[in-house]
Amino acid sequence: MATETQVEEYPRKGGLRTMPFIILNESFERIASYGLGPNMIIYLMTYYNMSAATGTSIIGIWNTLSSGLAIVGAIISDSYWGRFKAVALGSIFTLIGMIILWLTATIPQLNSLSCSQFQHVCNGTTALQLAVLFSSFVFMSLGTGFVRPCSIIFGADQLEKKDNPGNQRLVDSYFNWYYASTGISTILAVTIIVYIQDRYGWQVGFGVPAILMFLSVLMFLIGSTLYVKVKPKESLLIGLLQAVVAASRKRNTSLPLTDCDDYYHWPLESEKVMPSNDFRCLNRACLIQDPQRDLNPDGSSLNPWNLCRLEQVESLKALIRSLPMWSTGFMIFVDMNVFAFSVLQTKTMDRHLFPHFEVPAASFSVFLIIALTIWLTFYDRVLVPLLSKYTGRPRGLSPVTRMGIGLIVSCMSMALTAITERVRRQRAIEEGHEDNPSALVNMSAMWFVPQYALLGVAEATHGVGQIEFFYSLFPKSMSSIASAMYTVGTAVSSLVGSILVSSEDWLTSTGGKTSWLSSNINKGHLDYHFWLLAFLSLLNFLYFLMVCRLYGPDNDGTSRSSHEADEKHCDYRLLPESS
Repeated sequence: MATETQVEEYPRKGGLRTMPFIILNESFERIASYGLGPNMIIYLMTYYNMSAATGTSIIGIWNTLSSGLAIVGAIISDSYWGRFKAVALGSIFTLIGMIILWLTATIPQLNSLSCSQFQHVCNGTTALQLAVLFSSFVFMSLGTGFVRPCSIIFGADQLEKKDNPGNQRLVDSYFNWYYASTGISTILAVTIIVYIQDRYGWQVGFGVPAILMFLSVLMFLIGSTLYVKVKPKESLLIGLLQAVVAASRKRNTSLPLTDCDDYYHWPLESEKVMPSNDFRCLNRACLIQDPQRDLNPDGSSLNPWNLCRLEQVESLKALIRSLPMWSTGFMIFVDMNVFAFSVLQTKTMDRHLFPHFEVPAASFSVFLIIALTIWLTFYDRVLVPLLSKYTGRPRGLSPVTRMGIGLIVSCMSMALTAITERVRRQRAIEEGHEDNPSALVNMSAMWFVPQYALLGVAEATHGVGQIEFFYSLFPKSMSSIASAMYTVGTAVSSLVGSILVSSEDWLTSTGGKTSWLSSNINKGHLDYHFWLLAFLSLLNFLYFLMVCRLYGPDNDGTSRSSHEADEKHCDYRLLPESS
């Protein structure tokens, strides 16, 4: 997404005075949104009589929708609405979704009565109840799709001034504060909000996030008169789509035997006048067939959906080159989707840190965030200076090497989780709790801290490496696509994880057998599920090694791209945000 602003048109708008409104809007939104996720599996099983597998699949689809709509939100914001309208409406959509969710916990007619699995008769969930529940998820996903890709860049719009290059330091400082507030908000969400839900129930536990979201909307709208509001213009994603459509429309057109710059449409300010030779079929998109019919008098394209610019074609090619490596990252996010089952596990264990302090079951993901933060700091401040002396790279290890390390660490985390669950399940059976999944097992939940810590290290190592890899592979004009690729990757992974859980539950329960993913985790075999994830992660790592051979000798993609990147110039505002 472009961040070019016309600040000179708004001499009395923007600046640091707008930052409290923007950062508080995003902070309250994240505390409210992230606070709903960890315990959602318990709510679905309790109030809607869902099985663990069904609830996990629904949560995965919800996450898929939220991440996938970020691309739609970015396109609409850039091309039609503008970022102010996108953030404002997105915040309101999220508020509506949270109010509906709070109503499902407040109005008895909107949910099924609590149904113990020991009862022979249960009240079924009606279509209306599910419709209301799912509508809350849809509204929150729409809100997330508009707020997340636009909020951070909207803040940069307030500070960036083209006529003041020295202002870049202020912008960089803003990004640091923005991500710091994001981390703090996430920690508060998975601790305080989850504690409120456990301690005071769902009405209060869903009501507090709704109130915080109301404050988020209010704070953002209060600063409305102070904001620089950049007008929407052509989106890069629309430009890529135009290249696809133009190439498809002219698929039967013959390409010239010898390339000449007279054949192709390229802007005068472009340094590149000839298309690359790979994926030559796409060169048709910028091929001029008839200058009189294809071009305006000023040299611009008469119909960009039939004739696009050469730079759009090259950007599309760079995106295609990235797809094999991008696909290797799906599995690590599938591994991240184990949190719903982890809540069921830790809920049956001793969670006391101190005699009078018990960690909520859904708050254990805070150990992932802590490990992620510690690892990023340790790598940047300690390992990079040491490794750079031996590798000659400003960032210590190449992006692809770090991605590979992250994949291996996630595989180790799944294996360790499987071992821990086997021990937990065996103890539960030995203590006579096989038919009572709610009974406490004489085992500390701190056994799960190493698994969360390893997942945090895996996400930090792989996620940052992936962003830097895309940055090195893409032209500079596509730098924002790196963040979008990460977001779409999490959406695909959530969908894959949901399909995997549903398929596994169905296959392992055929013939009247107890499903591996049974709601009674003492009778099921969650350890088998984790071993399956570990095995798939190992296969994914082998696939990753094969994909590495498709790229250049340095395994960073730069030899396959016309864009020469310098690692030390990586734009860290695009780094993935922990979830």
